[in-house]
Amino acid sequence: MEVLTPINVRRAARSRIGEVNFNELEFGKHISDHMLVCDYAAGGWGRPGIVPFGNLVLSPAALALHYGQTVFEGMKAFRMRDGNINIFRIEKHYQRFARSLQRMCMEVIPKEIFMEGLCRLVELDRQWIPTTQGDALYLRPFMFASEARFGVKVSEEYRFMVFTGPVPSLYSEPIRVKIETEYIRAARGGAGSAKCGGNYGGAFFATRQAKKEGYDQVIWMGGEGNRFVEESGTMNIMFVIDNILVTPPVSDSILDGVTRDCLLTIADHLSYKTEVRTISLQELEAAFKNNTITEAFGAGTAAVVSPIDTIQINGVDRSLPPVSASSISQRLKHRLERIRTGREEDVFGWNYVI
Repeated sequence: MEVLTPINVRRAARSRIGEVNFNELEFGKHISDHMLVCDYAAGGWGRPGIVPFGNLVLSPAALALHYGQTVFEGMKAFRMRDGNINIFRIEKHYQRFARSLQRMCMEVIPKEIFMEGLCRLVELDRQWIPTTQGDALYLRPFMFASEARFGVKVSEEYRFMVFTGPVPSLYSEPIRVKIETEYIRAARGGAGSAKCGGNYGGAFFATRQAKKEGYDQVIWMGGEGNRFVEESGTMNIMFVIDNILVTPPVSDSILDGVTRDCLLTIADHLSYKTEVRTISLQELEAAFKNNTITEAFGAGTAAVVSPIDTIQINGVDRSLPPVSASSISQRLKHRLERIRTGREEDVFGWNYVI
């Protein structure tokens, strides 16, 4: 790849890869040897650098620690069948990252720094990419306000960073969820469509309460009177009702999920019927009563597809049929995994091979 943005590289003196058992990966536990760093100050971006992974030196007055100007992305790189490396849908992730930054009044990292920095970092730590099917190298680009001021203001200094780590897929077994009727994840007109830290921190309380009741996650509601389904935990949510794949439309309270977009596109390509529309709690209850709902699942970068076998609605557990290889969710997931590992032609132009 031709390098357009000069990137300083300082290699780690010793790799930590020998400390990792790739046959028993835990999500979020292991971090690769290097990280990308680029600072914004005095009205411009400095030169990006790749350095050994390590702790930060940060002022306690850094604005991100007080007023929440912090945004991140979640991406994956895969080792393809031919040995090449694929950073999946890098352009779409950059576009969403840029939108999130704009919503939080933060400087947008130039596209060339984002893309070339990621490519150089992944190439440098390519030995960390798992070879087991379903596993991947998780990529975490993020940015935070680094200016040392404790007055309420938009920061004039930022630090953009990326680190990576090998991960397994999440939620391989069907999960139990409950409809959350008291708390909401985001409100219309808010920052729900941005991948900012506050959206996740604010969701912890209701999720923890649900886990105490024996559920894995919650289904967030929104709209007038909180009557409409929005998301499931940290993922978009999809249903199969009357043999139609149905999902809520993205909005300023729902994240524009990359995996969601992939699954809808593949479903259309395979001639499944799809509908992007609002789904009310009343409709969901009626679908269970009439036995017209056959699948429910979350869709996100970490889990890809997270099947749901139980939904608690107003205190009553509603069960879904067992997931099988013929389930629509599993067929879509299988097709997606084959595309991004080079086992099937990428007719959509999603793969970014380095």
